[in-house]
Amino acid sequence: MQIPAEIVFHRIEPSDAVEQAVRERIDQLERYYGRIISCRVVIDRPHHHHRKGNIYSVRVDLTVPGHEIVVDHSGSTPRHHAHEDMHVAVRDAFDAVRRRLEDHVRRMRGKVKVHEHWPEGRVATLEPEQGFGFIETADGRSIYFHRNSVLDDHFDDLDRGSRVSFVEELGEEGPQASTVRLQ
Repeated sequence: MQIPAEIVFHRIEPSDAVEQAVRERIDQLERYYGRIISCRVVIDRPHHHHRKGNIYSVRVDLTVPGHEIVVDHSGSTPRHHAHEDMHVAVRDAFDAVRRRLEDHVRRMRGKVKVHEHWPEGRVATLEPEQGFGFIETADGRSIYFHRNSVLDDHFDDLDRGSRVSFVEELGEEGPQASTVRLQ
């Protein structure tokens, strides 16, 4: 790495064990891709809960030639209760960085499948308790989708107005999205 890694603990006491775990994760990334220019990691506790556990957020900024990879795993959604453990929050953030770095390397090497363009829309209605919602398309149509259609388990990350792309098919009760990708 051209610039030494920077690890910042924000609103929490620094932990030697967590810092060591972060450095090991950075080393693994460097072994995979030796052209990393810099890496900055911020571990934060955005909310201090007296009765519940603290949810930690981890932001990783990774700079490689011609590109920056940023992962911000904030613990603001209910599905991140596993992030009450700082080590789990670090692991999840670095797993996401690794996947994005692998995607970047595949694109650089030209080993990416060319997909046809998926239509885009915005989440118009969301029923999280029932596990479904509706996408409003650019031409004003309403497309049903189910939680299982959302890629990478991002259903809980969706909000009304979230931009998505999707693959449409005809369902029993009209148009539905068989695959939904959060933009």
